[in-house]
This record gives sequence, C-alpha cells and structure tokens, in this order.
Amino acid sequence: MESKSIILFDGVCNLCNGFVNFVITRDAKNIFQFGSLQSKKAPELLRPFNFSTNQLSTVLLIEDGKLYSQSTAALRILKKLNGAWPLLYAFIIVPKPIRDLVYDFIAKNRYRWFGRKDECMIPTPELRAKFVD
Repeated sequence: MESKSIILFDGVCNLCNGFVNFVITRDAKNIFQFGSLQSKKAPELLRPFNFSTNQLSTVLLIEDGKLYSQSTAALRILKKLNGAWPLLYAFIIVPKPIRDLVYDFIAKNRYRWFGRKDECMIPTPELRAKFVD
C-alpha cells in the first residue's frame, strides 16, 4: 500500500484551515493526511529534514520521503486533487524564486486578509483519521 502524503499547515490560520478543508473535499483517492505545525507530532515528522516548526509561514508536504514547501508544496498538492485543479501544476515551469515571491506575499498577509483563530482547528470525529496529531 502506498504511504500517505502529509500536509503540515499553520493550524491557527484561517486561510490554511480553508485550504485543508478544500483539499479534504477534493481528495477522492484519500492520498493526504494532515497535521498542524503547532502540534506535538510536527517536530517529529520534520526532524529528518532539519526543518524547524518555527517557520509557520509555509504549507509543507512530506511525500515519498521528501519535504516540499511554499509554492512547490501547494502545486504538488493541487496536482493530486479531483477536478481541474491538477492543471494548475503547469505553473511549476515558473522559476521557483518567482513562484515563492507570490507565495510569500500571500503568506505574509494571510492573518490580515483572512484572520486567525486562537487555537488550532479540531477535526470532526469523521475526519479524525485524516490527521496525524
């Protein structure tokens, strides 16, 4: 059986939580599991990659033993969803520094534009199995 890809996200960010819900509803093949960067499990998952959980301004994707961040993570996630979303993977041809400049601008303003919660999202009992923490 193929191992799950893990998406780590800022659990108090409304944009990030919205993205997770967006992915869950379009993950028909049940490819992804999720965890917040604030969780106790995140440092353990990131230890092999020497990546600090202090860096909350990026979505992370752990896939096939590799860590992807920023625009590359987002595009690789979209590539595996149902519908037309995989077409957006074509943006992978845009040089990473340019893609990440746009990503970083959105990440820098995400709390101001979309707000934040006081605590991490708590999955419903039906979704609990999709979360690693």
